[in-house]
Amino acid sequence: MTEYRHGSVVELDIHGETRESAMHLLTHWLSHTPADVQEVRVIHGCHGGTVLRDMVRRQLKHPRIASKLITLNPGETRLILKKG
Repeated sequence: MTEYRHGSVVELDIHGETRESAMHLLTHWLSHTPADVQEVRVIHGCHGGTVLRDMVRRQLKHPRIASKLITLNPGETRLILKKG
């Protein structure tokens, strides 16, 4: 997983991860997210399959997630976080 931070927005790229490892990495990351992070852009891709996309959009649950936004980019899902 690759991480880039732009102010209060963090981009996490989970390309190449298995569903299980991506779930573990995202859950762990969300549990230790700095309080000032307001949005996480999860780059899961879409051309190599939909397993990661479906996991992020349907199965990923965490107390910090306020909502999930599906963008015009089918390879990305935005997670809007609750105030930490």
